[in-house]
Amino acid sequence: MINSMSYKGYTVSMTFDVDDKIIIGRVLDVDDIIVFHGASVAEFEQAFHASIDDYIMACEQLGQAPEKPVSGRLMLRIAPNIHAAAIKAAAHDGQSMNKWVEQLLSRVLNHPNSSMNHGV
Repeated sequence: MINSMSYKGYTVSMTFDVDDKIIIGRVLDVDDIIVFHGASVAEFEQAFHASIDDYIMACEQLGQAPEKPVSGRLMLRIAPNIHAAAIKAAAHDGQSMNKWVEQLLSRVLNHPNSSMNHGV
């Protein structure tokens, strides 16, 4: 059984607290902390929807975009010669193109002196 549900693109984990007899929810895949609870599935779902709606409204009032969960899929349009070179480099390293690009991006984003590391 999958203990999650989705609303407006946000997914929440569901954990049952035996002591308090409530279902605790936490929105996944965003850095902002969004938690809530409900005593029944219906109450939990209502609290989840209200929490997301409140989060989106609070972000609007603060003049900032709400954080959106990401799928892990990245579509790029790059020059064909760069694409071909990347395919060759990945093959040379014995990796899939996805794994090769993931490792390359990870190195660039985690390098402390990277000029490309803009607040990440």
